[in-house]
Amino acid sequence: MQHPIRIDRFTHFLAIDWSGAKGERQKGIALSLADASGGPPVLIDRDTAWSREEVLHILRHELPPDTLVGMDLGIALPFADAGAFFPGWDESPDNAKELWALIDRICADDPYLESGSFVTHPEAARYFRHSRDHVGDRFHLPNAPTREGRFRIAEQAQRNRNVRPVSNFNLVGAAQVGKSSLTGMRLLNRLRDRVSVWPIDPLPEGGPVVVEIYTSIAARASGVGGETGGAKTKLRSYEELNAALDRLNTPPVAGAGPIDDHSSDALVTAAWLRSVAEDPAHWNPEGLTAEIARTEGWTFGAL
Repeated sequence: MQHPIRIDRFTHFLAIDWSGAKGERQKGIALSLADASGGPPVLIDRDTAWSREEVLHILRHELPPDTLVGMDLGIALPFADAGAFFPGWDESPDNAKELWALIDRICADDPYLESGSFVTHPEAARYFRHSRDHVGDRFHLPNAPTREGRFRIAEQAQRNRNVRPVSNFNLVGAAQVGKSSLTGMRLLNRLRDRVSVWPIDPLPEGGPVVVEIYTSIAARASGVGGETGGAKTKLRSYEELNAALDRLNTPPVAGAGPIDDHSSDALVTAAWLRSVAEDPAHWNPEGLTAEIARTEGWTFGAL
């Protein structure tokens, strides 16, 4: 899927560490902006924790025109492994945008862009792992090679970047991304008329673009974990953060001592997005076909 149009047009790079937790405001949401002209990334701070609706408002109304937005969530569910998002369910959508619409419709009465109604839906619930003792009867495909659940093609490619993704159908554990992905898909459904989502949408000549990011890929690219790719991907002090930024040829941010990992994830990822956005390989990863683009999407940086 070659992209011959300009990829050097972005003026700003916004990284969003997202959260699928219940409630109006989420301490796990962090936003950081990097300017193409240089300088350190800037944490977009506020007096209270962010709400998902506030992030939606920014993306709809307040983005600089040519902003590349990286969101730490899955923009779709596995499809290629079974030829369907939900094999055996007659309401299973044919593409990612229809998936977003289905989730948003079923969760229409859930406040704060939550996704509880979807994961408890009588049919949808069968595909998720809800707890150690509650695993949907369709969480695993028959004869699946692993008990970790289903993965997208992009998530298989993530393993080549020395990171270990978790299935978007898994709702259990600190590393799970299922809830954040489902709430994120509700948000993406409400952005369809304002912001392009690559590669589900073609890369446009102008305007803001959202890509899926995995902050561990940015951390690895900034040298976290060393050459051996150790388990560590979190930066928990300004000193660690600024060392990572230096490896991305980015000036340091002000501060010393501890920093929460949501903020550090957003800061290092904004700098990383700026450093790789003009690399054609990131827009043309091996394994990304037109069919994968319209159904599963891709993780930016999974090459």
